[in-house]
Amino acid sequence: MRRSLAAAAATLAAALTLGLTGCVTNDEGGHPDGWEPVSPDPVPELAEQVPEDIRARGTISIGTNPPFAPLEFKDAKGEIIGFDLDLARAAARVLDLDLVVREQDFTLILPSISAGTVDFGASGFTSNEERRQTYDFVDYLDTGLQWARPAGSDVTPDDACGLEIAVQRGTVAEMEDLPARSDACVEEGKAPIKRLAYQDAGTAATAVVLGRADAIAADSPISAWAVARADGKLEMAGDIYDGAPFGWPVPKGSELGPLLADALQHLIDTGEYERILTMWGLDDGAVDQARINGEDIR
Repeated sequence: MRRSLAAAAATLAAALTLGLTGCVTNDEGGHPDGWEPVSPDPVPELAEQVPEDIRARGTISIGTNPPFAPLEFKDAKGEIIGFDLDLARAAARVLDLDLVVREQDFTLILPSISAGTVDFGASGFTSNEERRQTYDFVDYLDTGLQWARPAGSDVTPDDACGLEIAVQRGTVAEMEDLPARSDACVEEGKAPIKRLAYQDAGTAATAVVLGRADAIAADSPISAWAVARADGKLEMAGDIYDGAPFGWPVPKGSELGPLLADALQHLIDTGEYERILTMWGLDDGAVDQARINGEDIR
C-alpha cells in the first residue's frame, strides 16, 4: 500500500511539474499560442565587430538551465525553448551567428563563462551589484521577486516566520531574500523561515501545489507563469519587490558585452524585442533601451 501511494504521488508530481513548466501545453510543443520564430537579418556593421575566434566558428554559445519557464524549459520533444532562447537567438542572428545552446546546472554557468567554455549566459540571471563585481551584465528584462501561494492561503512575504518556503537553488530568493527575512524573524523572537531548495523552479512550484511548502519565492515572471498554469491551485502572494533586471553575463571587461548590448538595442529599435516579449507574455518587463550593469549604452 505504501509503495502504491508513493508511486501515485510521484506520478502526480511529475504531471504537475510538466504542467507548471509548460512542457506539454498545446500542439506547438510548449510554445504559447501565436508563437513564431524571430530571425532578423544580420547587421553588417555589428557582425564585423564580432571577436575573431567567434566569427571564425560562426557560432556563439550560451549556458542555460531549464526548467525556468517561461524563460527556458523543455518542450515535449526535449528541446529547450523559451523567451531567453528566442531573444539570444535573435541577437545572434543580428551578429550573423548561429546560437549554440548548452544545458548546464545553474551554479556552473558563471564559472563556465570565466573558463571560456560558453560565451555568455541566458538563464534568468539577476543583474545585481554582487555579480557585477566579477561579470558584466547586458540587462534585457526588468523584473523583481514575487511569491506564489496555494489558492485561498493568506501567506505573504512579510508574514512568513516559521513557514516552509520553496525556492530554486542558487537564485537570489534562496541566497539573499529568504536569509534576510529569516534573520529578521529571529531578531523579533519568532521562528526562522525554513528554505526548501529545489533544483528547478518547476519542482519548487509543484511542492507548493502538493502542500509540501507554504509558498514559492521566485522571480516575478516565474511565479506568474506557474500561477497561470496551475489550474487555479496557486495565486500570487503580494506585489513585486526588490526590482532588478535580468541580464546576459559576460566576462568582466569583455568586448562581447558592448557588442551584445548593441545587438539588443537593434532588436529594441526594430520592434523585434517587443515582438518576442509579447509572444511570451512578458510585456510588463520591457526595457526601453539596452544597458550594461544598469548603465545606458547611449
